[in-house]
Amino acid sequence: MENKQVLVAPSLLAANFLELGREVDMLNRSEADWFHLDVMDGRFVPNISFGLPVIAQIKQKANKPCDVHLMIEEPEKYAADFKKAGADILTVHYEACIHLHRNIQQIKGLGMKAGVALNPHTPVRLLENVIRDIDVVLIMSVNPGFGGQSFIPQSYQKIQELRQLITATGAQTLIEVDGGVSPENAAQLVKAGADVLVAGSAVFAAPDPEKIIHTLRTSAQ
Repeated sequence: MENKQVLVAPSLLAANFLELGREVDMLNRSEADWFHLDVMDGRFVPNISFGLPVIAQIKQKANKPCDVHLMIEEPEKYAADFKKAGADILTVHYEACIHLHRNIQQIKGLGMKAGVALNPHTPVRLLENVIRDIDVVLIMSVNPGFGGQSFIPQSYQKIQELRQLITATGAQTLIEVDGGVSPENAAQLVKAGADVLVAGSAVFAAPDPEKIIHTLRTSAQ
C-alpha cells in the first residue's frame, strides 16, 4: 500500500467561476491528475451546475484528462455531445440508467473511459455483472447535488466491498471517491481501497490549493 499512486481529481464545481481560466492554469501546474467536472440537470439531483459549453472551454486549456460526472437523467442522449466537448472519462449514475450495460458500451464505443457512480444508498453488489466492463466506479460519499457536505462514514465499508469485488472478478476498475474528501480522511480512504480522490472545497477553499493537492496525492505514503 505504501507504494500505491493515488490520483487526485479536483472538482471544479468549487472553483471561482469568475477566474475559471486561472483556476485551470493552477490545476495544470499542480500535481492534480484529472479535472473532475460535475454536470447536474436539476432533475436527477436538486441542483443545476454547468454543461457542454463550459466543459468545451475548460478542455481548451486543460492539459490533463477531463473526468466528467453526469448527475443527469437519460445520460445516453448526451454521451456523444460530451465526447465532442472533451470528456475523456464519462461517468453515469447507476440509478439513472435502466440499461446500464448498454450505457457503458455506448461510452466506450465513443472512445471514452466508462464510469459508473453509486449514490450512498446503492449497494456495491449491484455492479457484479458489469464490473469487468467499467473503467471507474465512483463512490458518492455524500448525497449528490451540492458541494461542501459532510462525509458519510459508511463509505469506507462500501469502498472495501468494492475492492473485494474488483479483486474477486479480476477487474481493472479504479475506485474513485467523491464527497467530503479532505487531507484528514484521505489516508483512510486509500487504505480502504480508493484509487482516485475527488476534492472540491478542500482544494479550492484552501489558501494554497496546490499544497492540498500534493498532500492528497501523497496520502498513501
